[in-house]
Amino acid sequence: MLQANLYRILIDTSPARVILCKDYEEALSAYQVALYTYSAKLSTKRPLLCKEMRLRVGDDVRSFFIEFVENLAQLRAFYADENTLLITPISSLIYPLPSQKYCQNLRLAVGKDYRLQELKDTLIRYGYESVDMIEMEGEVSFRGDIVDIYPPLSKPYRISFFGDECEEISVFSIETQLKEQAREDSLTIPPALFSLDCGEYERLCEAVEESDYQVMSKDMLSLGLWYLPHRELLPASYPSILTTNAARELAEIVSVDRGDALESTCAELDSRAQDFWQQVLVHIAESREDSMQMPAILQELESYRDVEFHLEALEALLAHHASKRTTIIVRSKSELAAISAKIVDSSNIVESSAVVHISTPDELILSLESTFTHSAAKRPKRPKFALDELNIGEYVVHSEYGIGIFKGIVQNTILGVTRDFIHIQYFGEDKLLLPVENLHTIDRYIAASGSIPVIDRLGKGSFARLKAKARDKLFAIADSIIKLAATRNLLQGSVIDTKAPELAVFQHSAGFGLTPDQSKAIESIFSDLASGRVMDRLLSGDVGFGKTEVAMNAIYAVCRSGYQCALIVPTTLLSAQHFATLSKRFAPFGIQVGRYDRYLSAKEKREVAESLKNGKISVVVGTHSLFGAEFSKLGLVVVDEEHKFGVKQKESLKQLSTNVHILSMSATPIPRTLNMALSHIKGMSRLDTPPTSRKDSRTFIKHKSDALLKEIIQRELRRGGQVFYLYNNIASMPAIYKHLQELFPELAIAMLHSQVNASESEQIMYEFACGKYQMLLCTAIIESGIHLPNANTIIIDGADRFGLADLHQLRGRVGRGDKEGFCYFLIESMESITEDAGKRLLALERNSYLGSGASIAYHDLEIRGGGNLIGESQSGHIKNIGFSLYLKLLEDALATLSNQPSAIEHSLDLRLNISAYLSPDLITSDSLRLELYRRLSLAKEVREVIDIEDEIRDRFGALDTLSQNFIQLIIIKILATKKRIKSILHFGQNIQITLESLEKHSIKAPTTDDDCVLESLLAYLRS
Repeated sequence: MLQANLYRILIDTSPARVILCKDYEEALSAYQVALYTYSAKLSTKRPLLCKEMRLRVGDDVRSFFIEFVENLAQLRAFYADENTLLITPISSLIYPLPSQKYCQNLRLAVGKDYRLQELKDTLIRYGYESVDMIEMEGEVSFRGDIVDIYPPLSKPYRISFFGDECEEISVFSIETQLKEQAREDSLTIPPALFSLDCGEYERLCEAVEESDYQVMSKDMLSLGLWYLPHRELLPASYPSILTTNAARELAEIVSVDRGDALESTCAELDSRAQDFWQQVLVHIAESREDSMQMPAILQELESYRDVEFHLEALEALLAHHASKRTTIIVRSKSELAAISAKIVDSSNIVESSAVVHISTPDELILSLESTFTHSAAKRPKRPKFALDELNIGEYVVHSEYGIGIFKGIVQNTILGVTRDFIHIQYFGEDKLLLPVENLHTIDRYIAASGSIPVIDRLGKGSFARLKAKARDKLFAIADSIIKLAATRNLLQGSVIDTKAPELAVFQHSAGFGLTPDQSKAIESIFSDLASGRVMDRLLSGDVGFGKTEVAMNAIYAVCRSGYQCALIVPTTLLSAQHFATLSKRFAPFGIQVGRYDRYLSAKEKREVAESLKNGKISVVVGTHSLFGAEFSKLGLVVVDEEHKFGVKQKESLKQLSTNVHILSMSATPIPRTLNMALSHIKGMSRLDTPPTSRKDSRTFIKHKSDALLKEIIQRELRRGGQVFYLYNNIASMPAIYKHLQELFPELAIAMLHSQVNASESEQIMYEFACGKYQMLLCTAIIESGIHLPNANTIIIDGADRFGLADLHQLRGRVGRGDKEGFCYFLIESMESITEDAGKRLLALERNSYLGSGASIAYHDLEIRGGGNLIGESQSGHIKNIGFSLYLKLLEDALATLSNQPSAIEHSLDLRLNISAYLSPDLITSDSLRLELYRRLSLAKEVREVIDIEDEIRDRFGALDTLSQNFIQLIIIKILATKKRIKSILHFGQNIQITLESLEKHSIKAPTTDDDCVLESLLAYLRS
């Protein structure tokens, strides 16, 4: 009854400036009421909504970065306007927050003078993080006379200076990093964190540095909040309302039950807030007044009620409340077409986006929107390119010379010509200096389970032999893939009716809107099913992205057409999970679902087998036990995680599905290039968009201690959840198990690692999913495809020893349901970890979504997805040459055998004695130059190069001669490659061109000047 009773208070000219709610759901509901009263001019207070932030003293605020900057923006608006109402979950206001002093803005105007160094210093003091390339709110980038800035809750802006004068302020795109047309005359820049002066900034940084709190990186973002000298507890400073649910939540936060003796158990709370909240609890328990600014408790009256509302029942509801005034809320007047003119004429119409359904003693207020939902989580867009595609010290694979170590960009001058090269270290003293325009010939080395490769020797030919072996094997694999596809393509498939209106009813009954990817996948599958040919389609997408819902739409269509369906999975646990999901979903439609796996008795198996044979069961879910089953009329086989089946099982699967439709599902993403190569011979669909209800997991980097383990584990157990404890050393696991049992004698802990046999592993996972154990102590072998919505805390012990992709994937094991996931990266010593490991962990702590660092992790996972598609038997070849090159060779084999253009690029020997490189004076950051070199080397069309040239001009300023020369060099490379020229050699004025036919052409430039040589060669290539 929150909405109705809050409405009563808000229209009663309440002095409240703050409303504290139990959680974000309740705050969102309260916000709708306040928005309505403001829209209808029943209240003068504009509502502001804060995000939930379960932050505690000493926590690294970086883990709550997105919510924190959004809440600070709401706080600034609250301070700036007395006619505002702050609505917030109680957890977000439990501690004192920055006072108004720290919420001041900075204003820039076009045409005015500013000292750039002073501006830079101010923005750093305001909490902006200086980066090479902007991706997130709260970041700033300084590049000569150009400043990029992304203020919180705003757009990213590019500010151009001419000397000290502000020349232009433009909006720019995070994805493309290019300016958009929007120009501004001025820009108000709020602090990313706090508006500090020089002295305050230095004192705060000093306090943070000397702090006892253990965090990965001690800076203003991580711990600054806890050391701000001027903070205020808003409920103590402004008239506040505490909902009854919030009061209960408050009691839980301080571990005190309502009405108890109220012992001092508020150790989690900031000491400055502790006394106040203790008195609030006493006030609640004893219902006494207090001299402090005590929040008023929202009194609930039965005569003010929230009402259930659906548009279909509008007339009946109005008849029931015939004696009351009626107010109808619409987003726009056009919505009124959905109701009768009589209701419109007799009601008060209010235009507002608020969703309110309440009944008071004399009024009924209804919104034509039946429900309000979470405002979709703002998933930050990320650049189309990543800065850490190649890192110094990492293994790389050159397509001709093999595996070496990437050592970065070096500049060399030979015979007066200066160029940039990529330095790759090979075995012994061997090194390769690769011209930057040929960066496309190297890739990061990735192999299964983080294999350590053998570094190659230059000039020994051993890598060429390894590559030739792998290529031979791949041609055999590609041949079998194509033959299987061709055979299936000739088969006549059962024609399924995919136009029936009942299919739309089934889709609607899911209770949630499909993502665009899901809708597109269903459309493609329906097209295949209705085509008359046998469907063979792969559906890839992460766990929780809705693959099962897509498959159920296909199953329903096939069952409606009178056929049976089988959903085959690799483990009994998955079988149980899918059976529960399908049974619940299909029950209202009268479709009988059966289950067939090793947890059924012999008698139950016989009964299911008989029902399949006589057609009583329409859908069956099971493991490989199903391969020998007989069906009455099998129309569709859905296979989940096919790569996890053994060779014999795959053969049985082929026999079962030779002339029926087949849909394979994979939780590991398939590389886009391989996707394209395979799409010519089988259908491919991807689900890349997460559901809007899915929350990102919260990530913390912590120093390992027993006290911390108790806090983490007890927090999860208090909310009825389960915990993964990940420890990647099997030999030491028994000692960890013993220590955890000593810390938690009552805790049921299971242990799982690669030396536990398959059937026992499956049994352990099944029992964990059923709730027999509260904690799973395991290595990094946690099943990727398993959905465990009750396990929402993962502890990764020794996180600094894991790779970025592994950490990113492991973090994804939690937060799969509607509960927030917590991921703890534990480290023995903050001081002893390497700089690279520190950067990895910090990137993941701050970026709970796929940011630039995590997009590399995603790239690694994509490559592994390609490995899954090929099969484990190829791991030896993959280890020898790396996944990236292996997949390129597979794509080439598929293309060759399918009579498509080769995936392997034509090789051009380009040797021009000219100085050409992206100038470090123009692009000062090595990582930015490397990223641009990589993109230019991968460009296939001249148009792409021109676009990148425009981008450089936009982001860094006008190109100098050396940078312009390099752009010309790349254009020459593209044109020559398209014309399949074998080599271009140059000395002085003379240029020799060798064609693929070995025919030689010579041209002579008018002078030896670099620009003259380039222009002559371009003129020849374009002629």
